[in-house]
Amino acid sequence: MELTISFFSGFQPSDLLYLTQAAWRTLLISILSISIGTVLGGLFGWMMYEGKWAAALTLGPLLDVFRSVPLIIQLVLFYNFAPIIGLNLDPFLSGVVILSIYCASLVANVARGGMEAVGQPMRRAARSLGMAYWQDLRYVVLPIGGRAVFPSWVGVALGVMKDSALVSVLGYIELLKASQILITRTQEPLLILTIAGAFYFALSYPISRYAATLEKRWSS
Repeated sequence: MELTISFFSGFQPSDLLYLTQAAWRTLLISILSISIGTVLGGLFGWMMYEGKWAAALTLGPLLDVFRSVPLIIQLVLFYNFAPIIGLNLDPFLSGVVILSIYCASLVANVARGGMEAVGQPMRRAARSLGMAYWQDLRYVVLPIGGRAVFPSWVGVALGVMKDSALVSVLGYIELLKASQILITRTQEPLLILTIAGAFYFALSYPISRYAATLEKRWSS
């Protein structure tokens, strides 16, 4: 007779491993999307800051579309229409593309706000000391502006991590999708959702604590 260890009716220890693997996939798609989105968002923010009216009339409305249209609609549309233009992407890559662009559209305004937080007198002083434009950007604007908007960026990052659950509509088995599968099989929704919530907390809490530590270190 096969001995099966079960702490709750229908829920097996192997199911916990299944949820752990799904949590890892959630973390993976979140890290890639946030990293790419932050780089693109910083570039877009710089273009909007330096381009002024030109960027506001071209790039601004495009980013507004990605900020305004529900993310789940963007995911479904891209996944279904990408093959038409020759992009045969699996659910994971499709999710990374849309989450990255969505993250970039949010980070762009954050980055522009950080650059605008650095006053022109300070920038003129840096230039008067002989700094080139890119030196001024690297040693003055980025450190000062980055600290000013760091809490906002953390909020964006945590939001994108939670929004990664929407990629499940494409068939990507991340934490929420894995939870739904187990709920259907085990009929233990309260237990499984509690475990899934604990995983989301375990993924998000270290980021929040580390961000708070950095802010305290910068303010001291």
